[in-house]
Amino acid sequence: MVKVWPEVTDPEKFVYEDVAIATYLLVLWEEERKEKGLTKKQSFVDLGCGNGLLVHILNNEGHSGRGIDVRRRKIWDMYGPETHLEEATIIPGDSNLFPDTDWLIGNHSDELTPWIPVIAARSSYSCCYFVLPCCFFDFHGKYRRRQSKKTQYREYLDFVAQVGFVCGFHVEEDCLRIPSTKRVSFIGKSRSYPAAEHALIDKQITQFINSRRTCAVAAWDRSVGFNHEDHCGGLCKEAGSEPLEGDTETAGTVWMPGFQPREKVEQVRNCVSLPRDFVDEVVLNVANLLLNAAPQKSCSDKQGGNSNTWNQGESLSLREVAEHLDKEILKKLKSEYGGLQTLLKNNHQVFEVLNGRVHIRDWRKEEPPSKTKPEVKRRISAEAFKTRLCWFFIHHPDGCSLPSEACPYAHGTEELRQSPVIKKKKTYTVIKFATFV
Repeated sequence: MVKVWPEVTDPEKFVYEDVAIATYLLVLWEEERKEKGLTKKQSFVDLGCGNGLLVHILNNEGHSGRGIDVRRRKIWDMYGPETHLEEATIIPGDSNLFPDTDWLIGNHSDELTPWIPVIAARSSYSCCYFVLPCCFFDFHGKYRRRQSKKTQYREYLDFVAQVGFVCGFHVEEDCLRIPSTKRVSFIGKSRSYPAAEHALIDKQITQFINSRRTCAVAAWDRSVGFNHEDHCGGLCKEAGSEPLEGDTETAGTVWMPGFQPREKVEQVRNCVSLPRDFVDEVVLNVANLLLNAAPQKSCSDKQGGNSNTWNQGESLSLREVAEHLDKEILKKLKSEYGGLQTLLKNNHQVFEVLNGRVHIRDWRKEEPPSKTKPEVKRRISAEAFKTRLCWFFIHHPDGCSLPSEACPYAHGTEELRQSPVIKKKKTYTVIKFATFV
């Protein structure tokens, strides 16, 4: 599996992790069959199944079930027809219930994570769930921290556990042996209430979901200057016991109007898709900010008997840099992963970001390429020589700190070379998956 992995994700992590999770579930379900005297293997639905390997293993082990994800993966075509995977968007609501399913699985299910216990509770009285929280999502969007005495991860785990309790489950917590820092899982395999009280629990769930939505609105209001005396204790019953305006008791067929599932097409948000003129403007603004900061730092180069003073400017923290940038620029950067820091690191020709501080890069201090550097990397580095203009030659008040022959970038258009096309060798492998025994 690791050798033929066609995805961009790390197979050393995902393959072994999904094998371990599958093993855990198989043992868990075998114990459940013994406890309840069952002979038929449990059915399941994996919500947000991703690469589908977990579904593939469970199907091959005789468990009927399927995986659903908003985006199809390349590896799906390699499993064969025995593995049941669907490309679909799950919107929490009455139309996405699974009354004939024994277990719901949420393995790194992102925005669906807090909804897994809710969907299980409302699917049927016998439906159970397994959830492995990873990214921090609330019912309505990103999870907002409320306690400073806990780590963000622990606080989020407590929230996911609380959802299970509100939904009427006896919630069990366990730590899995998987190659991940997010290893804590929750299991809801029995109810804390008799079946006759289902309507009462369902109303409690609705109130809890509305309370989380009310708290989110209040938190946003406070962030923009409104004052609310809402501390959201417990289930926030006073703040959210009634549905919000425009909602029915269960919001009709959709439980959370405005719920945003993941985008069908994964967008690149590491600042590389930002308009070039926007990036150039930010780079110039930050560089000028560092160069004009007082006191200035001057570096002297006395090689060859010549004295040359070149202004390297001051170093500033990322927060200090952000405070001097226009609000519209920061708003645009906030939608990118890593924001300002990622943009500055992408422009490594100009900047160096170390320990949260931004410096202007002095190329005279850069170490020459190592003699032990792999031949391919040395060749690519040599082929890229002089294929881009030197930012310092054009914009820095003292010009470039290196002479033209030593600078890897072009000092003027007359030095520019055409960028080479680096071809990658492609290997195609046809495989057949063996049934897991």
